[in-house]
Order: sequence, then structure tokens, then C-alpha cells
Amino acid sequence: MADTMLVRALKGKPKALNLCNKKLDKVPKIIGKLDCVLHLQLRGNKLNTLPMELSHLFQLQILNLGNNEFEELPEVLEYLTMLEKLHLFNNKLKTLAPKVLTNLRNLTFLNLNSNNLKTFPPEICRLSSLQHLSVDSNQLTELPVEICALLRLEEFHVANNQLTSLPLEFGFLVNLEKLYLQKNKIRELPESLGKCYKLRTVDIAANELRIFPTELSALPLKELHCEENPLLQHIPVHSVQEEEVLSLKEIGARYIMKELKDSKPTAGKDRWSYLRKAIRHYPQIKEMLAQSSKCAVCGESFLNTWLECVRFVDAREDLKLNNLSGLIPVRALLCSYRCFNSSGHDYYGVAFP
Repeated sequence: MADTMLVRALKGKPKALNLCNKKLDKVPKIIGKLDCVLHLQLRGNKLNTLPMELSHLFQLQILNLGNNEFEELPEVLEYLTMLEKLHLFNNKLKTLAPKVLTNLRNLTFLNLNSNNLKTFPPEICRLSSLQHLSVDSNQLTELPVEICALLRLEEFHVANNQLTSLPLEFGFLVNLEKLYLQKNKIRELPESLGKCYKLRTVDIAANELRIFPTELSALPLKELHCEENPLLQHIPVHSVQEEEVLSLKEIGARYIMKELKDSKPTAGKDRWSYLRKAIRHYPQIKEMLAQSSKCAVCGESFLNTWLECVRFVDAREDLKLNNLSGLIPVRALLCSYRCFNSSGHDYYGVAFP
């Protein structure tokens, strides 16, 4: 039946071809003759492979392979270099072939929902045009750092997996607008999330999150979903304070960072200090200092997290959210108990049960 349909289609030179729900276990090789097709629908069949003749569809832009039985990416996909949208939801994919991903440079939309994926290969970063990525309902336990190289990504769905964290470099996704992480096991969001300056929707419901990153209030959020998380509560308890004893490395790092801050050049003056000139020759020290934090009270930089605190912000008044009310716990880092004991701030120490 499929052969007959394709023979008829040859006469009309169609731009779109629909072979959905035809109980196909293979695609006839004659399909290679339809090099005029831009949109091919093969959803809802019994396919687990595609013929190499499909590579002749060099103009193909949209391919729907959802609801089939693919266990791996068909090799022929690497030749469909004009492909923009690819649907592979509800298959049996366990891995993604790096060779195929490497050539899909024009792909903007990829739907891999409801498969058996446990990880992404590093070559995921080759999908340089990708704007929408959906991998809901898989078995992902981690995301590779290379996924943070998808600089055009605007929407990322990774709900109902087994993630416990996100890459520290997540903030490189500067064009991300929507992030869906519900039903994972995420305990902590990376501080770099605050660099995703276009992020408007975050769904972190049904995870294991206790506190949000420090720069949450800097994001232009319109929706934040965080129900069913063990978020910190605003319940004052008695605490025992310890006297801080800083390591020599920490003392030296704080001194250097303060000197660098104080020696910044001002208008009309060259105040480059000896340290600022010398540190250029020590890239490892520069890299180490780049990982420093800033005290929420005094504003001075420090190397290692000394005192983790929490500030409770109002979801409506502070974050301007319409879908959520009440207080949201946001992380704050302090450099010393001296700052913690100073007056005039609203930071609380974190008490663990």
C-alpha cells in the first residue's frame, strides 16, 4: 500500500508526505525518488530502521519518526543536512550516535521524549542551531557540560528523569527562556543560573531542592513552579556560633582580591598595582580567584564558602511572580561571623535537622 502511495506521489511532486499509522515495518526504497519533499510524516508505525535512499531527500526540513521502535538514530539522518525539526518521541532509543549529531547543524527542534536515554554524548554540542530540546521521561542521571555550548537554546524540557544536579556552566545558556525540570531528584541549582538573563519560566516542582541560587531575583521570571520540594522554612532556632579560623590560602586570596579591587584604574589615573601586573603571569591563580564569591553583607570577595545563609524573598513583591505567593528561600554567602552578627541585614543561618 505504501508503494502505491509513493508511486502516485511521484506524479504530483508533493512538498509534504504523510505515512502516519500505516503499520509500516520498513519504508519503501522508492521514497528516494521524492527529492521534492520538505515535510515527511512517519509517525505511528513499526519502524526500527530507514533506507539509505532517504538520503536523496536533500531538501527535507521536517521529519516525524515518533511512536516507532527505533533503538538508535538511523544512520541516514547524517545526510539530511537541511533538517530543521526532528521528532523521535516514544521510541526505544538508548544512545545517540555522535556521527549523526555531528552533521545536523541546521536542526532547531529536537523531541526525544519517552525513550530510554541515560546520557547525552559530548557531541550534542554540534547541534549549534538548536533552539528547542525536549527529553522528558527518559532515564538521564546527568547532563554533560557540552550541553551548555548550545548557545541558541531557548527552551529545554528534561522533566521526569533522574537528574540530581545541573552542570556548573549552565549559565552559558544565555538565550534560555523556558526551563522544565519537574520530577527529578535535583538537590541544588547552580549559581550560574543567574546568568541566564532571558529566563522567564522555571519549573522545578517535585524535586529535592532546599534553597535557590543567590541571583534568582535578578532573573526576569514570570513563572516559577517549586511545589513538592523540601524548601527551607522561616523558623528561627537557636544556633551555636564558631570562631572562624581561616587557612593561609584563604587569607592570601582575600588580601589579593582586595588589592585588585582597590587598585582598579580610575578616570585619568593609572593605578595598576604590582599585584595586578604580576598576576597576569599566573593563569592558575587567575582561574582560582575567578571562582570566588562576594559577601552579601560587606561586598568583599572570598575564596571558599565560609557561611551559607538564606534570605526569604516574597514571590509576588520581590520576584514579581503572578503564579506563586509566599516566601522563597534564596541562598546568600557571607565571608565571616562578623558580617553575620552585624545589624541591618535579613540573612539567616541555615539549620540542618
